[in-house]
Amino acid sequence: MRTLTEQAPAQGKIMVVDDNPTNLKLLEDMLREHGYDVRSFPRGRLALTAADQEPPDLILLDINMPDMNGYEVCEHLKANASLAAIPVIFLSALNETEDKVKGFRAGGIDYIAKPFQFEEVQARVETHLKLRRALQAEHDLLEKTLGGAVGTLWELVQITSPRLALRSRAIRDIVLWITKQLAIADPWQYELAATLCLLGCVAMPDEVFERAYCGQALSPDENSMFHAHPETAARLIAGIPRLETVVRIIRSQLKPQAEASATHEYTQGSQMLHLALELDRRTYRGIARRAALAELRLWNQFDNRMLDALESYSPAQLAFEVRRLPIRALRAGMVLENSVSTRDGSLTILNEGTVLTETWIQRLDNFAKTRGVQEPVCVRVPRITGARESAELDPAAAAVMP
Repeated sequence: MRTLTEQAPAQGKIMVVDDNPTNLKLLEDMLREHGYDVRSFPRGRLALTAADQEPPDLILLDINMPDMNGYEVCEHLKANASLAAIPVIFLSALNETEDKVKGFRAGGIDYIAKPFQFEEVQARVETHLKLRRALQAEHDLLEKTLGGAVGTLWELVQITSPRLALRSRAIRDIVLWITKQLAIADPWQYELAATLCLLGCVAMPDEVFERAYCGQALSPDENSMFHAHPETAARLIAGIPRLETVVRIIRSQLKPQAEASATHEYTQGSQMLHLALELDRRTYRGIARRAALAELRLWNQFDNRMLDALESYSPAQLAFEVRRLPIRALRAGMVLENSVSTRDGSLTILNEGTVLTETWIQRLDNFAKTRGVQEPVCVRVPRITGARESAELDPAAAAVMP
């Protein structure tokens, strides 16, 4: 049995918005009696400010209010990326079908007619809170599952060709910069597409990739090999659920084109990835960023908003401290200055340029215990000295910035 000082955990955070003090107090008291954490507001603007500071799990929203009606409040909520997922239930004495349809078009998910019965309010509130929890649980599971799958593929790219890992990181950094500047909500599909866009290049020799990426002359066979890599990457990840848009973005990275059935995410993602690739290819060849952007503007192929966003882009500048360390002193985020071989030199364990992860350090440790490793290991330890704050970058990401 709970003591007087103990309280049961709240069943959910609910915001009630109604200009009628009687309705506001009635709903507040009844919801709190059933264990909900309730905040009430008599005006829409006050509710919007409070929601922005502390988002609730659900909002009960009156329609007829002075200053800003419920439809307008709901539209403002749905226009805010951080608040758009909050379910809104309208409360109103307007019972015409037209009023209800207008509420759904504004972004509401349900409608309770006044005068309301609390049993109905309770049932609808609990139903939508359960749905929200289920959606959040699915989102979290999906994020972890996809993160694990992509992480495994990323490590394969890194062990196969550190050069590809370097370019993939640079491309991802550009894409993330664009999404941040354009305030694109939930850009995970674009980030995954950028991270894995060069996955298909593991099938070609490093020297072919190097010449192709730099725009140098290729033989017909080498040219076909390079232009086949998007399809190869798309095929490798096509079996992972929920990555359909990511697959389409990767497949079209060299020649983005609008399709009759194209979604907004696909069209925007293809443009963004193609722009990031072309910018990185130029800066990799030594062209100054502003000159590269000016050249890309002349193509008249890219969204001007994306080009404008990149005017303020500046990759972090890195200073490296080279150290020779025993395996036990290695840490994730360090970069191999030289390839690491077994003690007798018969097998290369990790290639030069590999960004160390816990997995690769464990690999070195296992070899040291069985066949022996040439120690100490020569590594570069990155120190960020550029325009962006180091707190924004994890050590591994910082280690591979161009």
